[in-house]
Amino acid sequence: MLAIAALMAPNAHAKPVLRAADPSAGAALVRQCAGKEDFSDPAPPARIFANVWYVGTCTVSVLLLTSPKGHVLIDAATAQAAPSIVANIKAAGFKPRDIRWIVTSHEHFDHVGGLAALKRATGAKVAALEAAAPVLASGRVSADDPQVQEIHGFDPVEVDRKLVNGDKVQIGTIVLTARATPGHTEGSTSWSWTSCARASCQKFTYLDSLSALALGTYRFAQHPERVAMFKQTFAAVEQWQCGIVLTPHPGASGMLERMEGSEPLLSAKGCGPIVQAARERLAKIENK
Repeated sequence: MLAIAALMAPNAHAKPVLRAADPSAGAALVRQCAGKEDFSDPAPPARIFANVWYVGTCTVSVLLLTSPKGHVLIDAATAQAAPSIVANIKAAGFKPRDIRWIVTSHEHFDHVGGLAALKRATGAKVAALEAAAPVLASGRVSADDPQVQEIHGFDPVEVDRKLVNGDKVQIGTIVLTARATPGHTEGSTSWSWTSCARASCQKFTYLDSLSALALGTYRFAQHPERVAMFKQTFAAVEQWQCGIVLTPHPGASGMLERMEGSEPLLSAKGCGPIVQAARERLAKIENK
């Protein structure tokens, strides 16, 4: 009987499931965003874990990483969303003027359209990969971008620090590592860091879009260099230990479900499913 009981008992050595820091705030976000599809639809803030906060819109992520010596904002959503992002930072209990750096994922209007406005509102400096800097400074989409024919520009913004792959952006206890993941744009950047809540430290990866998306007359079959760029990125990301995966569009990684607590915050699969889906998408269109 004792042996049977032991087999039926929960595994005492199993790791507890990691949930979001504030599921009630995540649930409020899900309720407010139900049926919303516009890039600028406002969403309430929600604490994800430790010093990591969601302050973006219903469909576009903006993350706030906090420290006693200053904060970092990851991405900026659209120009129309900038006021709601500032309001979310305040609602979360932080001062916009305490943001020291703003970093970005990729140079499309839905992620950097609000960059100039947020730089003015916070006084923060902007750091971006060298490949992204010319596009951010001009406000015009790169001529080589697969979406250039139909995607519009944004307010230009000066880049205060140009980065290369592996460079770090640091303020206080926040140490962000820039990881070049070109393909979706030439300057696509993913970010990794570690955040701690008491004795629990978790690695985070903000994985930029890996999706091959062509607009207008652009055909990947005519641009083998872009296909090769994607494949090199896929191979690199597959080697990462991603930890908790967050993405520039919450839907790409089930972020809303994880923020409301209906799914674990941390998955053992890491970046794998996103890479696999992106690879399959590219395979369907690379020769068309």
